Amino acid sequence: MAAAHDGPSAARRACLRGLLAAPGWVAGPGVAGLLGLGSGAAHAGSQLEEPLIDSVRSALSAAVRNAAPPVPEFPQPEAHLHYQGWLQGTRGRLRRRRPDVDDWQDFLQTVWYESKRAGLDVSLVLGLIQVESNFRKHAVSSAGARGYMQVMPFWVRLIGEGDESVLFGLQTNLRFGCVILRHYLDREKGDIFMALGRYNGSRGKRPYPDAVLAAQRNWHYAA
Repeated sequence: MAAAHDGPSAARRACLRGLLAAPGWVAGPGVAGLLGLGSGAAHAGSQLEEPLIDSVRSALSAAVRNAAPPVPEFPQPEAHLHYQGWLQGTRGRLRRRRPDVDDWQDFLQTVWYESKRAGLDVSLVLGLIQVESNFRKHAVSSAGARGYMQVMPFWVRLIGEGDESVLFGLQTNLRFGCVILRHYLDREKGDIFMALGRYNGSRGKRPYPDAVLAAQRNWHYAA
């Protein structure tokens, strides 16, 4: 499958610029450098390949294997009503952000399903997607990261079937991205700031986690 190079590095910088301009948000140290506003070129980060012990590799491989359609299930009517309200409100916000896309139904259903499956806050995942790819399905970074959640191809070799093209599939990309973020959260003992830095390959530095956590506020939903 051919990749369309949508320039996620530029999208990431544009998103960060928008966050810098947002009322009430103060940039952490180093944001100007990440944007290329200071001296030197901007450098987008990416996940770093790290050795995995066999038990972790097996667990992650099992987590990404499941061909079931991403259809949320709700044990109670109230939960289903909450989901429908979230779906309608979030779809409207996405249409205003990306009017070129006709139908966000499948995307949002899959984001909800994969976020909940991995035990992640849906608004956090949407904030990460906003910063990583600006909701572009076929985004490819200069480092080779792919899709909505900008997953590095080495993950397919480590815990998948080895076919990098699958990372352009909606559910597969979100499955890998959410499983990886869950893995980093577990490694960082629930520290979201450090886990986001690890996801970006900039562990311990403020710009990327600050940007994602600021973007997350765009996607909070209160019934």
